[in-house]
Amino acid sequence: MNISASLQQVNERLKASSVKVCIQQRGDRLVLRATLPPKPSSHKTEPHQQRLSVGLPANLSGLRAAEKRARLLDAQIAAREFNWAEWGVATGPVVRSCGEWVARYQKDYIDNGGSLDTWNGDYAKVLKKLPASASLNGDLLQTLVIGTKANTRSRQRVVMACNALAKFAGIEWDGSPLRGNYSPSKVEPRDLPSDEEIALHRQQLENPAWKWVYGMMATYGLRNHEVFHLELDDFPIVKVLEDTKTGAREVWPCYPEWAENWELQTRQLPPIKLDRPNSKIGHSVTKYLSPKLPFLPYDLRHAWAVRTLLFGWPVELSARQMGHSIDVHTRTYQRWIDREKIQAVYELLVNRSDRPYPPKM
Repeated sequence: MNISASLQQVNERLKASSVKVCIQQRGDRLVLRATLPPKPSSHKTEPHQQRLSVGLPANLSGLRAAEKRARLLDAQIAAREFNWAEWGVATGPVVRSCGEWVARYQKDYIDNGGSLDTWNGDYAKVLKKLPASASLNGDLLQTLVIGTKANTRSRQRVVMACNALAKFAGIEWDGSPLRGNYSPSKVEPRDLPSDEEIALHRQQLENPAWKWVYGMMATYGLRNHEVFHLELDDFPIVKVLEDTKTGAREVWPCYPEWAENWELQTRQLPPIKLDRPNSKIGHSVTKYLSPKLPFLPYDLRHAWAVRTLLFGWPVELSARQMGHSIDVHTRTYQRWIDREKIQAVYELLVNRSDRPYPPKM
């Protein structure tokens, strides 16, 4: 049921009554959002914006009940009578097992707007390696970190996840000194396929649906899973929808001839399950295409980025279309331009009829 209009009306009514609590929809449930005292398990000491689960469904009946709960919560806050225990949050001895802390942190992360895909990709993969029944402490976190290879992206991800859990649990431990000096700019550039190779290997694909997926990745520089979250109403410009890694954005083809000649306006999707995290959808692409190619499917995205530089596209535009910051885009791709490519761009630019010329003496 779509209750967006009714939800907006209720929140406007609460605001008009000076109620400092709003109602939000999270999936098929309703939650309250307000400035609340720190939870008993939190390391924070000052009230801050938090979501409060009230166990109500996202329908009209639940919305009516949620409005009453919102007014009650506001009254308790105003009277300084708010108590977490009355709202289903334990205030007794803090559970210290790793499994309990990870579960609490996951709930808090999602309740406060975190993406489930990000949780699964950046946190769950790391934190599940902690012994679930053991008491969470700095030594366990330290052991988990030093078990990874130094100066790698994996080490940095583990430090990030462990630091976040320690902070949430109020444990005095900081893994930052163990992060190392990994940087994407220190990774050797991939041996990217040429545009001729990209076109040739697309031609050799027999399945029309996977050929379309391949063509979209090559022409628009899309991430594996983003091919399945597109709007084609303004073709040859495509819109990547908001449920992807970096939000909604528009992307232009490079080459436009590929978009037209490969008939990419006719969507053809392979029969894979889309009711899964984006990471699993992307893995399905890798699993199917990798055995059929002498390069990684993701290299199509990298090749698109380098191609836009050779075309002379402003780096701001390329970065925006890839969903990158300018800094990340520059550090990642500028170093991939070798002498041969620089020479090609130079010749293209100096042979333009409208380029500036030196003054005549």
